[in-house]
Amino acid sequence: MPVGWREFVAVSAGAVLGTGLRLTLDTVIPHSDTSFPWSTLIINVVGSFALGALVATLWKRRDLPNWLRAGLGTGLIGSFTTFSAVIVSLIAESDHGEWLLAVAYLTVTLLLGFVAAVAGLAIGGRRHSPTDLVDE
Repeated sequence: MPVGWREFVAVSAGAVLGTGLRLTLDTVIPHSDTSFPWSTLIINVVGSFALGALVATLWKRRDLPNWLRAGLGTGLIGSFTTFSAVIVSLIAESDHGEWLLAVAYLTVTLLLGFVAAVAGLAIGGRRHSPTDLVDE
């Protein structure tokens, strides 16, 4: 199904909210190029959990419109989390000779992101009514 105006508006609105939330966290928990990027890690772990929970719950509902999936997933979560921020932090740390910090950050990001997504799927999978789910 081609993307329609509802999906476009939902993704745009979600992106405004997600980007605003991300900026807020980056402002509240700032970091330098040579310190551990806690805000980016927290954002990506929370986003991984949230997307896992959404996929396990709302995405399976028969009555959930496609525009809402697009707005929440691609718009809100997609703009809240970002792989590019991880890479920028890794490059900045490496450029300042903080190789151990960069490796630790990458390892922790991947591990916690995976664990959070699995936890979101598991917890979200328990919170639904069988009559609301699509046929699998």
